[in-house]
Amino acid sequence: RPYGIVGHRHLPEIEQELAVAAGLPSVVINFIPHLIPVNRGIHTCLMLEAKEGCNADTALECLHQAYDAEPFVRVLPKGALADTKHVTMTNMCEIGVAYDERTNRLIVSSAIDNLTKGAAGQAVQDMNILAGFEETTGLL
Repeated sequence: RPYGIVGHRHLPEIEQELAVAAGLPSVVINFIPHLIPVNRGIHTCLMLEAKEGCNADTALECLHQAYDAEPFVRVLPKGALADTKHVTMTNMCEIGVAYDERTNRLIVSSAIDNLTKGAAGQAVQDMNILAGFEETTGLL
């Protein structure tokens, strides 16, 4: 079932980070999470109006620039979308993107295992960085 369909508590943070990534003063999106009968995993789909000249290829190029050096982010090939079964029991985040020409919208799909890449996994990752350890220590 959908929840938090208007004004979800994470919406301001999502819009803030998307604006930074896009180099814009602000962005406005709809974000509607769904509760589903699984014991772990979060899957998201974000629909964004594409700027002129933007499509799946250019969006993937931006994602690769942003995340190729990140050990826990896997940018998927064109046409592939994120799947919770590929990140289960890992600290990974999968990101895929598609472009709908009909609506001129980018569809960004992501998946994490919220019980591993949740607050505890993120805390270990942050501690590693702050302490000068390899970012992946204790997480691979």
